[in-house]
Formats: sequence, C-alpha cells, structure tokens
Amino acid sequence: MPLAPRDRPPPARPEASSAEGDGGERDAQVSPAPMEAVTEGGHSEPPSDEGSSGRRLIHPRHWALWQRPKRVIVSLLLMELLAIAIFTAAFQGSTTPTGRDWIQLAILAVGATVHIQLTQRQEERRRSRTRTVLIDLTAVWVFPAAIILPVSLSVLLVGLIRAQHWFVARRPAHNFLFSSITHSLAATLTHLTFEALGPHNWGSLSVLGSLKEFAVLVVAGLVYEFVQIAYVGGILALGASSTPTVRNVLGNKADNLLEAVTIGLGAVTGILLVVMPPTVAIMAVVTVVFNRLAELDQLQADARTDPKTGVFNMRGWTESAERALGRAERAGRNVAVLMIDLDHFKWINDNFGHPAGDDVLRTVAQVLDEVTRPSDVVGRFGGEEFLVLMPDIGGVAAGVAAERIRGAIAELRIVTTDKRGAQTTIADRTTSIGVAVFPDHGDTLENLMQAADAAVYEAKEGGRNQVRSAIRPA
Repeated sequence: MPLAPRDRPPPARPEASSAEGDGGERDAQVSPAPMEAVTEGGHSEPPSDEGSSGRRLIHPRHWALWQRPKRVIVSLLLMELLAIAIFTAAFQGSTTPTGRDWIQLAILAVGATVHIQLTQRQEERRRSRTRTVLIDLTAVWVFPAAIILPVSLSVLLVGLIRAQHWFVARRPAHNFLFSSITHSLAATLTHLTFEALGPHNWGSLSVLGSLKEFAVLVVAGLVYEFVQIAYVGGILALGASSTPTVRNVLGNKADNLLEAVTIGLGAVTGILLVVMPPTVAIMAVVTVVFNRLAELDQLQADARTDPKTGVFNMRGWTESAERALGRAERAGRNVAVLMIDLDHFKWINDNFGHPAGDDVLRTVAQVLDEVTRPSDVVGRFGGEEFLVLMPDIGGVAAGVAAERIRGAIAELRIVTTDKRGAQTTIADRTTSIGVAVFPDHGDTLENLMQAADAAVYEAKEGGRNQVRSAIRPA
C-alpha cells in the first residue's frame, strides 16, 4: 500500500518570482517588494496605482526599486556608481577602434541578433519556469567582444544586446539598468584582465604558446563569471525576504555548468573571429541548437525536481534510489533510507502563514544538501517529509548521519515573514527521523520506505525530536 505524507499542509500560495534581470548572461529573479503586483509570467510590475502607461513606468520616479529595503537601494546604487567609475577609467585608457574592430563588432552584433530573435520564445518559457538565476547564451557574443575589441565597442555590443531584450521582453526599468551595467562591467574587467596578460598573437602560436593563451582565456572567463556572481548574487542575497541559500543566490550546479559551457563557446567564437571571421556564422547556428537543448534539459530537470525546495520530487528520487539500490544489491553492500519528518510543521503554517512554511522547507532542503554526502540522494516525500538514500552505509553509521541531520535542523534560524509580512525568525525546530537499512529491514525500496516510515511514527510517539531505527522483520 503506498505511503501517504502525514499532515500535508494546504497548497501554499504561488511563489512570486520577480524582477529578474531581463535576459542577460546571468539574470536574477528577486522577490518582489511588498507593494508589487505579480503578472501571470511570474514577473513583477510596479503597483497599479502608478498608472498603466509604459512611458510612466520607465521614468525613475515610478520605479519599483524605491519600494525595496533601504539596504538594497543603497547597495545597488553604490555598485552602479563603482561600475561607472571603472567604465570611465577604462574608456580613458582604451585604444581608438579601427576599421577592423568595427567589422568584428558588426559580425558579433549580427550573430547575437540572429540568436536572440530565433530563441526569444524559448527564453521566455525558460524565464517563466526559473525561480532563481537565469542563465542564457549571450556570453557567446559578449565574451569574445571583451577579449578582442576595445572596451568602448564591447560595452556597445552589450547595449545592443540588452536593447533587444528590452523590446522583446520588457522588464522593470531599474532591473534592466542594473543588469546592463553588470554585464558591461563584466566585459570591461575581462578586457582589462586579458590585456594585462598580453600581448596576444594568435596567428603564430607555438604549442607552448597555445597552452599559455588557453590559460589566459580561462582566467578571463573566471573574471567574467566572478563579476556577475558578485553583482547579481550580492543583490539577490540582500533582497531576499528569507534566509538566502546558495542555490537561490548562485543557481544550481546545472545552471553554473551551462554558464561555463557558454563562456567556453564564447572563447571559440573569439578565436574564429580572429582567424576566420566568416565561420562565426556557425556559432549562430550552434547557439540556437544549444538554446533548445538547454530548454529540454530544464524540462527534464523540472519533471524530476520539487519546485518548492529544489531537491528531487518523488519521481526523481525514486528513479535515482532504485538505481542506487540495484548497484548495492549486485555488490552485496548496505544502503540506508532516512525518512525525515519536521515536527509540528502545521503549527508554522497556522501561526506564520504558508510562505513562512515554504521558507522553512527550502532551508531544510538546503541543509540536507549540505550535510549529506555527494553520493546521497535527497528528495521531498511530500508535505513536511524528506527522504535521503545513503549508499554504502550500515545501520550504526546511518544512525550517526541521521543524528547529524537532526542537530543541523535544530540549529537553524530561518529569517522569514509572518502573516502580516513583517520579518520574523523561526528557530528551535525539531525533527523525527526513521532509519531503515538494506537488506536488514527490507529487500525493496518500497519495503525500506515503509520500515523507515514506521520508525518515524515510533519517534513521534516517543516524544519527537529523535532518531529511531526500523525493527528487523520477523
């Protein structure tokens, strides 16, 4: 008989993802300010009493930015002023663009335009499904500009790309401005880094020289990525209504892998642009295909991921757990299943509201990712329950791991909001955990889950806030 989650809370109000950066290489989706309205696509707009005219919303006076916490406003303005100061210094030391530079800019601009126009519907679908950081493929065009063209032209290319995103998928004006400045700053600092590690003559490289240039490209790529992480991640962390997590601020592993691949494609585009400019057209085709693959990968991940917590849903967890159990059975090794139940979770929803309960679930999921091993499989069973499958571990070690999880959750101080939207902190939460081990407590995944579930009931009947091991079947 299938297991049913205990005390499943009513469906939470939809999460409001908003004000994301507008489709640049690394965009952020930040929780809306208290007075913002959320559109169907999950993006925020300024309050309706400011008028419906698009022209009015562009005016700085009407930006929703001014409704955000003061620390966000001050930090964002200071970061923008710092970026402008760096632009000014970089432009003063920049070389005057040559005719060849303008031709290369035109090639990159045409490639970026083809890419944006042919993938805009895919990007809108990805953006609507993304709750945290959105990664797209525009670095394929911006990164080569940063390493090859003068600073002024690389910033101009960013402006041309951003303008197309503005007209294709308009976003709050202050977000558009901040994202544009961030991408321009990333390109500028990347250019300065690349030039400082020069000179570069790709036309006549020895084997040793090519290795050196490859290392320089890697360093430039790291600078390009770090600047965006610092700016976008910093604002996300400051603007979070609850305790920020690594996933919410920096994106997940797949997001960052996609960005690394995108920067790598940008390096290839730069080499083609210098050595054989017409072949850059190939990269336009590559980006369109790769954009489609990124969307398919996201769809597959969404089908296996719990949208509220970011860990596996039951489908994804079961598939991974079954494979791990099969490997253990063939190798004659132990596997442990932990059923983790948050005590009195309904009390959180009743007293603080469902958004606060969602914040607790997200934070607990983050903690489970942090305190378990890379080989462990974490999933959400439903309601306030999580599952962890731990390969190659016996009963004693599984009990120790469960105690570690229980202690980590008990130490959490989760910053969230109450029913009236005021900031509050939820702490001292307890957890009941049941442990079952293959093959001692069951020879199938379903049997192990039932044994762990029964152990959770024993922990709750015994006073909660404890770990109980399953009883060996007769």
